[in-house]
Amino acid sequence: MNKKPLILITNDDGITAPGIRNLIDVMLNIGDVVVVAPDSPQSGMGHAITINDTLYCDPVKLDPDATHKEYTCSGTPADCVKLANQQILTRKPDICVSGINHGSNSSINVIYSGTMSAAVEAGVEGIPAIGFSLLDYSHDADFEPAKKYVERITRQVLKNGLPKGIVLNVNIPKLPADKIKGTKVCRQAKAQWVEDFDKRTNPMGRDYYWLTGEFVNQDKGEDTDEWALSQGYVSIVPVQFDLTAHHFIQELNEWEG
Repeated sequence: MNKKPLILITNDDGITAPGIRNLIDVMLNIGDVVVVAPDSPQSGMGHAITINDTLYCDPVKLDPDATHKEYTCSGTPADCVKLANQQILTRKPDICVSGINHGSNSSINVIYSGTMSAAVEAGVEGIPAIGFSLLDYSHDADFEPAKKYVERITRQVLKNGLPKGIVLNVNIPKLPADKIKGTKVCRQAKAQWVEDFDKRTNPMGRDYYWLTGEFVNQDKGEDTDEWALSQGYVSIVPVQFDLTAHHFIQELNEWEG
């Protein structure tokens, strides 16, 4: 009898977020599930880890009928993956899935994303990993159209594996199921946030700031995640965590001292 794959689930929106609850539903169709997720929202946390504070990781029972195990962690998404692998799980998981994030992690957003940083941390530790995001920031987002693609892509990774040092960044458009055209393997679009700070003063006379900004896509290519999403496709971007600019090494070596 084939042994079911062991699936580690995490996210950055917190263990009670609808996105992760839907992700759990999908993964229970595929294998044995263990959830280790933040006890509070950690969006925009990136790859931060906790080094100057204690970490707590406690078992919880959010679904009285559930047979899988769940734990809440006081740390970041990357902390969740580290603790799961080193303290919670009895063996290395066959795959780590992170999400389903409430909102986009396409293009430059991958840099800031706690969802993707959890997947990257798993990749660093030699575990195939996928970050899933739905382009809907609403707490009441409809995740049903995304589920088919989440399951299909997860099963493909379990079947085919991923090269060392690579994880997948999957973004799903906010569309009814019959309007999603399929999947596209893409590159990350060259885009950025043009940011500003809204300066205000509190009643005690102290200045404070709200971060504001506009997302600007300068990339007109039709092979990017932003293009695919705008055309109704699920975007799949292979992401590597080797940040070396290999193409610049030779030129840098030619600089005079």
